[in-house]
Amino acid sequence: MKALIYISACSLLLLGSCNKFLDEDSSGFISPDNYYKTEAQVQAAVNGAYTGLDDIFITNLGVATSPAFVTEYLTGYSTRLRPAGFEENQFLRLDYIDPANGLLEYWWKALYYPVENCNSVIDNLSRSNILTEAAKKKYMGEVYFLRAWYYFMGVQLFGDIPLKITPTTDLSNTRIPKASQEKVYEQIVADLALAEQSGLPWTDASGHISLGAVKSLLAKVYISMAGYPLQKGQRYYQLAYEKAREVIDSRSFALFASYADLRKQSLQNTGEHIFMLQRDAITAGNILHFFLMPFPDLPITIQPAYGGALAPHPDFYNAYAPDDQRRQEQVFFISRYPEYKNAGNTITLPDPMLFKYWDTQAEVSGKSGLNFSWIRYADILLLCAEARARMDGGTTTDATALEAYQQVRQRAFPGSTAPAQLSVNTVLKERFLELCFEWQTWFDMIRTRKALNTGTGGIVDLIGFQAPNHVKAFTEKDLQLPIPLSEVQKNPLLK
Repeated sequence: MKALIYISACSLLLLGSCNKFLDEDSSGFISPDNYYKTEAQVQAAVNGAYTGLDDIFITNLGVATSPAFVTEYLTGYSTRLRPAGFEENQFLRLDYIDPANGLLEYWWKALYYPVENCNSVIDNLSRSNILTEAAKKKYMGEVYFLRAWYYFMGVQLFGDIPLKITPTTDLSNTRIPKASQEKVYEQIVADLALAEQSGLPWTDASGHISLGAVKSLLAKVYISMAGYPLQKGQRYYQLAYEKAREVIDSRSFALFASYADLRKQSLQNTGEHIFMLQRDAITAGNILHFFLMPFPDLPITIQPAYGGALAPHPDFYNAYAPDDQRRQEQVFFISRYPEYKNAGNTITLPDPMLFKYWDTQAEVSGKSGLNFSWIRYADILLLCAEARARMDGGTTTDATALEAYQQVRQRAFPGSTAPAQLSVNTVLKERFLELCFEWQTWFDMIRTRKALNTGTGGIVDLIGFQAPNHVKAFTEKDLQLPIPLSEVQKNPLLK
């Protein structure tokens, strides 16, 4: 027990600064029997459960290299300007993905290390008697959400996976068989139901889990269960629609008037941002500003030499209408930018680059502290519209769905007229264009089995479609990652 707890604790101690509210001393994680004695210790333990949100952004693999980019490479709508290694190329090209690919291991660990920590916190907190019942429920609600989040990531990527909801107490029960995706989703819903009733506030400007985040994730889980691979259909589209409506009807969230507001530190954890990974320029920087710089490097920021990790494929960029605000300079993309410390000279880029994560402070300081948005309100608005259109047989005239869609569309096309009816494919196209490069598109593709044909602008079947950056068309086998070989070797029950 102590060995396994120590492993989990070390990961927390190393990453404990990854959230702005994780500055408390977390040394108590190493000895749970001596912990959970004060509310401050409980709060530190709960805060520690958030650290897994950061795990895939590990950066010690090389310049502009991180396992985080795997799901963006898989879509086929992105490219990598800096030369890639063979492991990255398997995802970039949609080549055979070898179970021995080391990037898979990072994603697997980003699931099970945090889950083990959540299990430990839930177990210890449930037995603690130092808090009021209301305070205990709230803290446990945060951890239930986080465990659901980690399992949701895992089941979407790997399919059938081990389901473990109790802490490891000895080495005799470490070989756990895979559970069906159905069972994993049932546990995710159960955890979120507990979080939903835990007394969390609708919003939380500190970055902690809010009721809005819980209901938003439930909506995303339900619409995923309705689609592939479970295909639970109409009832779950209705559940997704109803849960998204609860978020909308709460009036706790709103789209920012300007896309530029998405990048303002002063607006983090407010407005459109429902759930964010907390960053800090000094103790837990955001890698994206620098990793998304041009390659070969160009002098448009104080540190231009770390870019080339991810860029939009030119075909994807060209899928935007010329008058789409998201295509305009310094909105979602840039094709030119003033030279650093020589603003009178404009640098023209070889191809458009991503601008979604540009940090104006990092441009001059060399350190980025912008939060990363895991769930934003635009996602939930479009989810609401899609779910209702599916409920209504593929096309809807539902006023709530039309208004939800039009809020997103109006910002992209000011002055546009709201549609009289709305199809599923229209909403899906908007999701591709609005949520691109936000670690969402791949999950949309595998649950809908649809893709955006960048040549025609239409929505097409995913199976048989060759994305712009891939060397072959998608097959059903490509939609689920193999469990890492190293894990199968340790636990043959994972075969």
